[in-house]
Amino acid sequence: MCESTGAELAAELLFTAGDLARMRFAVSPMWEVGPSLRLLHSGLAHAVHQPWVEQVRPRLAAAGPAHGWLAELVPPAGYVPDFVNPAPAGPAPTLAGELAAIRATPAERVRRDLDRMRDGQGRLGPRLRALYADPAAGLARLTEAIEAYWDLALAPYWARIRAVLDADVLHRARQVAEHGAARALNDLHAELCWTEDTLRLRRRSRPLSRRTAGAGLLLIPSAFTGSALFSRVAPPDPPQLAYPARGIGTLWAAGAAPATGTAALAAVLGRSRTLLLTELAAPASTTELAHRTGLSPSAVSQYLTALRDARLVSAHRAGRSVLYARTASAEALLAPLMRA
Repeated sequence: MCESTGAELAAELLFTAGDLARMRFAVSPMWEVGPSLRLLHSGLAHAVHQPWVEQVRPRLAAAGPAHGWLAELVPPAGYVPDFVNPAPAGPAPTLAGELAAIRATPAERVRRDLDRMRDGQGRLGPRLRALYADPAAGLARLTEAIEAYWDLALAPYWARIRAVLDADVLHRARQVAEHGAARALNDLHAELCWTEDTLRLRRRSRPLSRRTAGAGLLLIPSAFTGSALFSRVAPPDPPQLAYPARGIGTLWAAGAAPATGTAALAAVLGRSRTLLLTELAAPASTTELAHRTGLSPSAVSQYLTALRDARLVSAHRAGRSVLYARTASAEALLAPLMRA
């Protein structure tokens, strides 16, 4: 049962049977970019994401001016241009596909979003002013900066993040199947309330209607939104709601890898390759892995190449270094052994 807290700010979105039929979930790389950047730029410690922050923030600082675009695009608080989060065309768009959609944003949409950002902040930074003057050229430079940030801060961790997001979508889809859309929407976030044919968004000051929002509803779990609910309303796209995914509290938990648990895997992959896999609870470079395991850098490189050929690790450039990370296949392989 939805309860009102009195004179709270709220917006109401009316649903027809057609809107409910168009409601869907999606996992979006770009919905991880903006919130994760805001977290890194905040300078604050974070109870859940601190292990990730401590690894990524020094890399971001070392990258220097290359990330100036993103610092202007994602301010510490307030509005982020809607064109940064194009509506996912399917359940799991790639970063490349979303960047292509950003580059294809019409100039008038870019300028309209930047006008709103300037109205809220009082001014635009020099890079965003250049984007306003020449949207096509500016979007090309912006998407290059986003891709560089992704490679540095998110790509090495994506298999782990994606597993949490996919698990959330599976849970919500099962809720819809077993209990209906109303139960799923009411359970999604404390600021959402479904009654009859209306979705109420608490603490939203801007008006919301089907005329301004487009048809349907797009629900996007995110690892980095914190406790907040983020929305994007840019017709004719469906409204997007990005909400905190379930299971974020365990995202960076690194359980110990007992020898008894991995002995069977070592008999198949070899002791050194198995050791490297267990050491990659967090992405690391060849030098780091050699230091931690006692293996020579050349041996580590050779074993990592074999693991990469087997699609058990992936490589991601971060400045002058290359970070290796476990893939989803490796996580699935190790999970039952870590619990042994």
